[in-house]
Amino acid sequence: MPLTWKDSGLRWYWVAVLVFFADQLSKQWVLANFDLHESLNLLPFFNFTYVRNYGAAFSFLSDAGGWQRWLFTIVAVGFSTLLTVWLRRQSASLLKLNLAYTLVIGGALGNLVDRLMHGFVVDFIDFFWAKSHYPAFNIADSAICIGAVLIIWDAFLSGKSETDSAEGVKK
Repeated sequence: MPLTWKDSGLRWYWVAVLVFFADQLSKQWVLANFDLHESLNLLPFFNFTYVRNYGAAFSFLSDAGGWQRWLFTIVAVGFSTLLTVWLRRQSASLLKLNLAYTLVIGGALGNLVDRLMHGFVVDFIDFFWAKSHYPAFNIADSAICIGAVLIIWDAFLSGKSETDSAEGVKK
């Protein structure tokens, strides 16, 4: 384990803070400037549309009656804590994993604040084609998804390098 926070993945925690504040500021802007379901067309395939998400990704469990708010709160706190511990234990030089973890933490905490303050998550990024709309999302959701992809990518690359090393030993 690295001796100081500067030597550990915690050195990259500023990314989580940046994601958190960008997410919260964008949501505050939406709340201050849009009525529920109001849209601002920006491009032929892209709107800002204020919607409320009482569930998780793609409104999963949004109609579950309210208990999901606390489940997602526990999940966000748990994952953020776990990833912070992992950041502390790994080297600052592991850029991809540190970036991934901090993106997930920043996004999870951004949505957590919404759940605790409003009882729902503010979503507003709305991509569409003709009359088909992709589920609205926000900066926190984007950060979580990018972080998850980076974690998976790192896992595949780590597995491949271990496989290559093992094959090299066999030869």
